[in-house]
Amino acid sequence: MGNLERVHLLREYIKEEPENPFNRYALALEIKEIDPDEASEILDFLLLNHPSYLPVYFPSAHFFFELGQIEKAKEIFEKGIHLAQSQKEEKKHSKS
Repeated sequence: MGNLERVHLLREYIKEEPENPFNRYALALEIKEIDPDEASEILDFLLLNHPSYLPVYFPSAHFFFELGQIEKAKEIFEKGIHLAQSQKEEKKHSKS
């Protein structure tokens, strides 16, 4: 499956499941090289609307770092570390 086919398929999945953050995340990763502006908008949307979706943090920080947005990348990275630590604590306490 080519890049454009995956992009089309992911856009369809987003229409079908707009609340599923994975589809937007996958789309952002798929298009970051060909349309960094749209990828940026998608990542910002995910960080704002799905703040507990941990997988988006490290790739977003890396993406914004590559765009030269160092402070934004640092902030996202730090939030991701904090979220990972809090999710680990939640899991640890739920097993007790």
